[in-house]
Amino acid sequence: MSGTVYLHKVMLKHFDDISYLADLPVVQNLQRMGELTFESPVTFFVGENGSGKSTLLEAIAISAGFNAEGGSRNFSFATKSTESNLHSYLTLSRRGREKDGFFYRAESFYNVASQVEDLALNLNGYGGKSLHDQSHGESLLALVQNRFRGNGLYILDEPEAALSPLRQMTLMLEIKRLVEEEHSQFLIATHSPIMITYPGADIFEVTSDAIQKTTYDKTESYRITKRFLEDPKHMLDALFED
Repeated sequence: MSGTVYLHKVMLKHFDDISYLADLPVVQNLQRMGELTFESPVTFFVGENGSGKSTLLEAIAISAGFNAEGGSRNFSFATKSTESNLHSYLTLSRRGREKDGFFYRAESFYNVASQVEDLALNLNGYGGKSLHDQSHGESLLALVQNRFRGNGLYILDEPEAALSPLRQMTLMLEIKRLVEEEHSQFLIATHSPIMITYPGADIFEVTSDAIQKTTYDKTESYRITKRFLEDPKHMLDALFED
């Protein structure tokens, strides 16, 4: 796959935190590994709720200079400070310096949209229409299609939360454009069995035992979805068995 890898490596240094962070599988595994290396311009993090993949993505984003609730490096608002301090233990290794970047997190994108209006930013950079006047999915795609200018590092936390299956494929096309034509890099945390099929992407699955590179058809989200769709009656009978 063509594209640029700006953020090459994440290293965990001198971790001595005794909060809930120490119990997160992603932190425990990263402690054992010491570092995580990115070779593909598109990298997915998958894993069960509570594995810490979003916490790691948040920490990487903050370490890279992005606002904790999302936005570009020029955003500095804080609706409520809930981010972890994992970022203070991370060191990022780069191969170059990107010209653009954005941190999108589904749970706080409403706050980002409000900040765009509060700062009276030029809406042409966001598709020419208020993000609040669109659905969550429409506003996300408007963001990617207009605000993501290329030559950038884009960190997305569960973008599929806003998108139908069809629109997830639209997002994949936009990622392809930004990677192949605009020399960009993406780090994405997701539960979507659709998005992780992106050709050439690296997939890191976070479990209680490891952060290991895998293929989409071996991930739990893909295997469970496939089994369910192949025989939903059997799966539901087992689920609702008295």
